[in-house]
Amino acid sequence: MKVIVDTSVWSLALRRASKADDSPYIALFHELITDGRVALLGAVRQEVLCGIRHANQYNRLKNYLRAFPNLDLDIEDYELASEFYNTCRHNGIQGANTDFLICAATVRRNFSILTTDNDFNNFSQHIPITLVEY
Repeated sequence: MKVIVDTSVWSLALRRASKADDSPYIALFHELITDGRVALLGAVRQEVLCGIRHANQYNRLKNYLRAFPNLDLDIEDYELASEFYNTCRHNGIQGANTDFLICAATVRRNFSILTTDNDFNNFSQHIPITLVEY
């Protein structure tokens, strides 16, 4: 099964690697890459690349990420993301648009989500997402 990897894991692995060496998320992330199971949303690519101050580091990371094609999204993904946003909001749970787009893309394709972001645990109480357990 494919896994959409959230920005939190990409960031942990690629932008703060010195702090991530012993993280179980990183070990699982590397395993998913090796197995060809990683899926990347364009919005996640953008989040990972934002805020990098040095051009050399930015270009190195941009080139690395190019090994992972964007998962193609369509109208139904965006519509379902807005439904998930509304459902969670109705239940008192806030979330970012990108997070709900990740949720919609995974549900529509029967993928899982790898994240360190606890918001997804809250979302899972109200929408049918599957989180990868390490």
